[in-house]
Amino acid sequence: MKQHVAAILFSLLSLSSPLAHADVIDDAIGNIQQAINDAWKPDNNRDYDDDRDQGWEQQMSDDRRRQYDDRRRQFEDRRRQLDDRQRQLDQERRQLEDEERRFEDDYAR
Repeated sequence: MKQHVAAILFSLLSLSSPLAHADVIDDAIGNIQQAINDAWKPDNNRDYDDDRDQGWEQQMSDDRRRQYDDRRRQFEDRRRQLDDRQRQLDQERRQLEDEERRFEDDYAR
């Protein structure tokens, strides 16, 4: 008798387990669909505080402006460094050419 009760109980549990999994999967799918709908049409079921949104957008705009300005300064600094290095190389080239000319002049005598 205990074996029959155990078998029936096992059968009921094994049948209810897929149903529980199906409910979890259905809930997950529903949440994903809602998230997609909210992403495409955020104004449907949500009330946003316009002031809060504008403040957030302003904050993001300020942050982006700061990042842009910082990056721009980095480019300008790097350009100045390269210009300085180019001037040094040009000066070294002129010195080398002058030394070469003197060498040629001394050798030609």
